Amino acid sequence: MSTPDAEMGVLADFIQRYYVEPIINDTGYNPVNTLTWAIILGVFVLLIHRTFRRYGIEFDGRFILATAPYIIAGSSLRVVEDAELIGPPISYLLITPLIYFLVAFLTAIALFISRGLTGGYRLYSAIGILWSLLNLFALLRGGVEHAWVPLAVVALGSSITGCVFLLSRILPDRLSIPNNGCALSVILSHMLDASSTYIGVDWLGYEEKHVVPTLLIHLFGSAAVMYPVKLIVLLPLLAILDDSLRDDRDMWGILVLTLLVLGLAPATRNTLRMTLGI
Repeated sequence: MSTPDAEMGVLADFIQRYYVEPIINDTGYNPVNTLTWAIILGVFVLLIHRTFRRYGIEFDGRFILATAPYIIAGSSLRVVEDAELIGPPISYLLITPLIYFLVAFLTAIALFISRGLTGGYRLYSAIGILWSLLNLFALLRGGVEHAWVPLAVVALGSSITGCVFLLSRILPDRLSIPNNGCALSVILSHMLDASSTYIGVDWLGYEEKHVVPTLLIHLFGSAAVMYPVKLIVLLPLLAILDDSLRDDRDMWGILVLTLLVLGLAPATRNTLRMTLGI
């Protein structure tokens, strides 16, 4: 029979191995922390939904557009840690998942201050844009190694998104996309993410850190597999959300924003890292 001290030791070793070390050593994801962060994300989404409804903030297209700069700001802040411009222990706050909480907290402060001062989203958006520009300025001071990377990522991601959109209009019975700009933005963000992964892994020798994409890339031998995989998941998911949440557009909006973050954030980070040669 194990003693309480022994059980606590096992628990401490488990937490150290699966949660603490991946943050301190920036070694990426494992099945345990991946599942944990997914659960926390789901709970966090529900809490945001309830909080914003209480304060009368709608998750409409205007809010999602105004929040987009904060996705860029958070992703570029993550690259600041990659570039080792900030050292431990502060740098630990800039590693997943802690950086998500940090950016969410700062974004919420900017939102409520802006709403209190102006009642709209212009100041809120401007703060996010300024934050992004400051991060980019700090990063670009070190020089650029692959200036072609952003152009390649945008060209590939936009082209595939355009093809998907055209196919949805030619074959609406077989390929359906919700008729709104937010859904198309989500698809574009994930095609940019897939493009950044493909260019990084297949062209420049980077390694994927997420568990499932790593397995798929090893199985198929190319990161190009991320294009069809993302579309197979995204297209039905967007259609289901649009149909099932017709009476709760706030929940639809927050889930769309979540999907946008999950695509645009890694796309931005990957692209910046490759551009800077980090």
